[in-house]
Amino acid sequence: MHSLKYLLLGLHVLSSQANSVIPIENFGAPGIDATYDYVVVGGGTSGLTIAARLAETSGATVAVLEAGGLYEVEAPLLSVIPGLAAAVNTGTSPDDDSLLIDWNFDTVPQTGANNRVLRYARGKCLGGSSGRNFMVYHRGTKGTFDKWAELIGDTAWSWASVLPFFKKSTTLTPPDMSKRQSNASIFYDPVGFDNSLNGPLQVTWPNHGSPLSTYVEVGLASIGLLPDTDLNTGTLNGSSWASVTVNPKDQSRESSETSFLDQALGNSKLKVYQHAFAKQILFSGTTATGVKVDTFGVGYTIKAKKEVIVSAGAFQSPQLLMVSGIGPQATLQSKGISVLKDLPGVGQNLMDHFLFGITYRVNVVTATRLLLDLVSAADALTQYLAQKGPLTAPGFGVIGYEKLPASANLSNSSRAALDAAFPSDWPDVEYIGIDGIMNGWKNADDQKVDDGYNYGGISAALVAPLSRGSITINSSKMEDPPLIDLGYLTHPADAEVAVAAFKRTRQAWAGTDITLGDEYLPGPAMDTDASILEYIRETLVPVWHPSGTCKMGASSDPEAVVDSNGRVHGVKNLRVVDASIFPVLPPGHPQSACYMVAEKIAQDIKDGN
Repeated sequence: MHSLKYLLLGLHVLSSQANSVIPIENFGAPGIDATYDYVVVGGGTSGLTIAARLAETSGATVAVLEAGGLYEVEAPLLSVIPGLAAAVNTGTSPDDDSLLIDWNFDTVPQTGANNRVLRYARGKCLGGSSGRNFMVYHRGTKGTFDKWAELIGDTAWSWASVLPFFKKSTTLTPPDMSKRQSNASIFYDPVGFDNSLNGPLQVTWPNHGSPLSTYVEVGLASIGLLPDTDLNTGTLNGSSWASVTVNPKDQSRESSETSFLDQALGNSKLKVYQHAFAKQILFSGTTATGVKVDTFGVGYTIKAKKEVIVSAGAFQSPQLLMVSGIGPQATLQSKGISVLKDLPGVGQNLMDHFLFGITYRVNVVTATRLLLDLVSAADALTQYLAQKGPLTAPGFGVIGYEKLPASANLSNSSRAALDAAFPSDWPDVEYIGIDGIMNGWKNADDQKVDDGYNYGGISAALVAPLSRGSITINSSKMEDPPLIDLGYLTHPADAEVAVAAFKRTRQAWAGTDITLGDEYLPGPAMDTDASILEYIRETLVPVWHPSGTCKMGASSDPEAVVDSNGRVHGVKNLRVVDASIFPVLPPGHPQSACYMVAEKIAQDIKDGN
């Protein structure tokens, strides 16, 4: 039997971690019509955050409609233990087996990725994609949010204005260096957090420092990315051990469900409907009045006295708007949907990050050993029981960012396009040291190379993409998945940046001094710009950061869907609150921004805005 199977069997001793329950007073009754002040569609990262905050309001009743259930119950242990995040994540192959807690979306053929159809992971559970992600927590740059404010014409979204909401959602626990390796020490600036606010979301560092990442840090320094960069105070260029959303008490996954929802449980004003599939937003004229819902084939209506808040994510928030009559007129009419409000921007402006990488055999132990070596797997389990070891970390350690130097030789037109779109502190590329094999991540079998070697990768991700994709509907029914076009590598500047980042990754590998033999993948023969770009197109992997499909902006912006308070243009009592409303996707990992957006708009609602 494969050693991973033994490991998973052993992990059943940890089943007490999957005992998450929702008290009876917080259960919504499926199949029965009901009325609340606020109805939140989607119990994901932003949805549970805004629902929990609104339930704090005196007298306000809140319903959360979530199409999935508890990930700790429906995918126990696999979704809870950080070190298994990669092993159980959805691969890019459309036939990859997936968990019950994922929507199992497939894209349309991607023209910039050799017409590949990509399986795309999205959380279908309480916690949403915070129950499926790799748990990285950091913030965009100061310029990111100042640009955000500039784009929508509202200084309330500037860095200085949103930083308090970042702080409000989190509690920071320093790294436990008694359990981490001594050469994996961490620098951070505590000024980015305020624990006196008792933010529900736990942020810390794993009780394990990847040996590979200690050398990746050196390699990145060799190309100019200096270590010990704090990633939560408005600066990114440099490298750092990534802070993560992991519970410091037991080293388990932290999500919006284990944080915001858990804190709100016991407040009977909040009702949670599990396996409640939202089919349509209901209106009286142009005023949203409720949501048509289905649970296991039983239909019912949940009405909203004050507002319907859509937090279904960057794919399904625009889909729900469109099937409810809000979106591009021609699209709606082609599917037989009555047009309530013609909003051409619904489903447009899709922004996302993708990554690719270079793999070597290395002379340090990586997570690839756990897959094939029973002794190593058993040792990892033993260590995890003591809240330490490789299973406390989600398969990586150090991440770095840079704006490509002049030596990268970008064309004048590409550099000009990037400089026009992004502020000066916004990096072009993110680098990640990954304890595994970078080869398109088709499925977990990519990692099974039983030759006695350890493998490691350094990946590069474009975090200033100029390419844009789109979401549209396949029919008038939510049951039919949306048509997802990620748009990767459709802008010529992105292709240039990708090739330059690939070459920089090779330079970083040269500075690590841990490689064994020649480059394993793609191999040294891949040495022309054309062959490198072809390899990138064939092996690129989503970083699962879709955003922008219900873009925030003024009503005069033809692509804007919501105003600066998340209210949908042209209708009443309807908001969208999730990554779909980002006017621009922050560099790096947007989890923190999803929490921040929900915190800020919850306060806007409380303030009467």
